[in-house]
Amino acid sequence: MFGFDPMTPSPELGGGNFAFLFEDQINDDRRSSAPVVTGDHAGHSIVAPAHGLYADTDHSTAPGGGFPSGQLGCTSCHDPHGNANFRMLHGAGPVQDGLFQFVYGAPDAEGLPLGLPGVAEAPGAHTAYRSGMSNWCANCHGQYHDQTGMSDFQHGFDLMLGSDVSQRYNEYDGEASPTGGDPLTAYLNQVPFEDAANSIGLTSGPSADGRVMCLTCHRAHATSAPAAARWDMRVHELGIDGVASGSLPLPNPYPDPGQRQLCNKCHDERHGAQSRQSCYECHRK
Repeated sequence: MFGFDPMTPSPELGGGNFAFLFEDQINDDRRSSAPVVTGDHAGHSIVAPAHGLYADTDHSTAPGGGFPSGQLGCTSCHDPHGNANFRMLHGAGPVQDGLFQFVYGAPDAEGLPLGLPGVAEAPGAHTAYRSGMSNWCANCHGQYHDQTGMSDFQHGFDLMLGSDVSQRYNEYDGEASPTGGDPLTAYLNQVPFEDAANSIGLTSGPSADGRVMCLTCHRAHATSAPAAARWDMRVHELGIDGVASGSLPLPNPYPDPGQRQLCNKCHDERHGAQSRQSCYECHRK
């Protein structure tokens, strides 16, 4: 989606909103020494001078890959003439008149209808990711979080969750009820997973065959957190999001204002509820 006011973005349909690229500050680190992080770090810096958007100044090519940042536009990902793929995404082959070559085909997924009033992501109404999403992102970014020296944070992706992680996902119902969840209603829009049986109306959590993917933690376009993250990876509680920066707080799916990062939906928190650090502070290189 594309909007111009980062404080009143269009209804969330799954991909995030390019409006957040217009933010003047998205860093919610409350230390006086914390740097300003501008909205061009909020997601994919598409080049649209008529709308006041310009190429990424930090990366000449897509982090982890070779797509030229100065040529990134809507048609870098979406076929302007339309096709049968999810959200008209390009498949394997040349894109932008041969500017770049995609190796991997479009993912198998189903999204909410576009352009209908009142339609927005909600429990039981969400993008259904089935297969191929991480490989498709790798067309431009390579195996970014699995490359030594490429990212300061490494995480497995396109991997089966397995029985332990899927059980954790299903039983976790926020910090106030970390083991009280119901598998039949465990699906969380902010932490989606990939599964061949996924549907836009699914409410149940994953089986052991479910997979973590790039869009488990990121949205495709932009958010009011750095790197289009689904929650701000640099704050230890969701209630802090937006306070220091003045940016739009990302939604807390749980009623607890002290709710910790949504990494806990999959990862058992063993460092104590009183920890004042984000997961990222310890688990980056």
